[in-house]
Amino acid sequence: MEDGRATDRMVSYYSRFARGGFGLLITEGIYTDTAYSQGYLHQPGLATQEQTEAWKPVVDAVHARDARIFAQLMHAGAQSQGNRFVESTIGPSAVAPKGEQLGFYRGEGPYRVPLAATREQMDQVLEGFVMAALNAKAAGFDGVEIHGANGYLLDQFLTDYLNRRTDEYGGSPENRARFAVEIARAVRDAAGPDMTVGIRISQGKVSDYAHKWTGGVEEARTIFTALATAGIDYIHTTEYRAAAPAFDENGPSLASLAKQYSGLTIIANGNLDDPETAAALIAEGQADVAALGKAALATRDWPHRARANADLNELDPGVFAPLADVKDWELEQPA
Repeated sequence: MEDGRATDRMVSYYSRFARGGFGLLITEGIYTDTAYSQGYLHQPGLATQEQTEAWKPVVDAVHARDARIFAQLMHAGAQSQGNRFVESTIGPSAVAPKGEQLGFYRGEGPYRVPLAATREQMDQVLEGFVMAALNAKAAGFDGVEIHGANGYLLDQFLTDYLNRRTDEYGGSPENRARFAVEIARAVRDAAGPDMTVGIRISQGKVSDYAHKWTGGVEEARTIFTALATAGIDYIHTTEYRAAAPAFDENGPSLASLAKQYSGLTIIANGNLDDPETAAALIAEGQADVAALGKAALATRDWPHRARANADLNELDPGVFAPLADVKDWELEQPA
C-alpha cells in the first residue's frame, strides 16, 4: 500500500511459498524509518505501529504452514527512487550511484546526487534499524536480516567509489565497514537472544552489476571478520553465481570467503536454481543454506518438486511487468 502497510495480497504471496515447502522466507526489503530509508513508492515499512500490525497476518499465515519468516530491513540511501516522506536522499558522500533508476520500481532517469550523511543522520539511521527490528519482533517475525547489499545505504558505505568520507567511516576497508558493524551490533543487542539476526552482503549492485571489491580477498577478510564481531547469527552473500570465484578466475566464492573469515552460518544466493547445484554448494562447505530468488518466483513449490525430481518452471517475465508488484497469487490453487 502507499502508506507502507502489508496487505491481504501479501498474506497470500508469502504463505504460497510456505505451502510450497520453503522452510524459511526472507521478505522483500522493508524500510526502517519515516525519514530517508524508503527506496520505492508503495514499499512496505516497519517504521510505524500501523505497519507493524499489518505484518502480523503475514507472519501468522507463514507460521500456520510450519515455516519461519525473517524481515529484511533496508535503508535505500542514495539508491532511493521514491520516498513519500522526503524529497532528497542521503549517502556516505555526495556521489550519485551509477546507472539508471528501475522502471519496474516506478523509477526514471539517473539517480540523484545524495546529501552526505551527517553524524546526526547516521545516528537516526541506526535508531531506525533498531526500532524496525523491535517492531519486527512485536509482529512475530522469527528474525531480521539487515540489508547491507545491492547498492543500498550500508553497501554504499562499503563501496570505495561511493564513500569518499575522511572521517572514521571512510578510507580504509576497516573504516568503510564500521557503520554496518555498528548497526548489526545495535540490532543484535536490541533484538535479544531469542531472535535471529543476520546481514546480507554483496559486491554487485542494482545499478552496478559487475562491481568487485578493489581489495579482493584481503578486503573480503576485513569485512567478514569485522561483521563477525557484531555478534550476529549469519551472513547472507549474494552474487550473480553463488559458486563462482569472487575475484580470481580459480579462487574461492564470496560465500566461501564469508565462511572462512567470519565462522558464522552462511546463506548463499545466486543462480542456485538447479537442486544439484544448490546441494553441491552446501556439500562442499561453501555455505550452510541455499537461498532462491528468481527460481522461487518461477517455481513457488520448488522444494516439493526438487524432492520429487519433478520439472521446474521457467521464470515468467510478467512477474516484473509492468511493475514489480505482488500479483494475484491468492487465486492459485495450493501446492
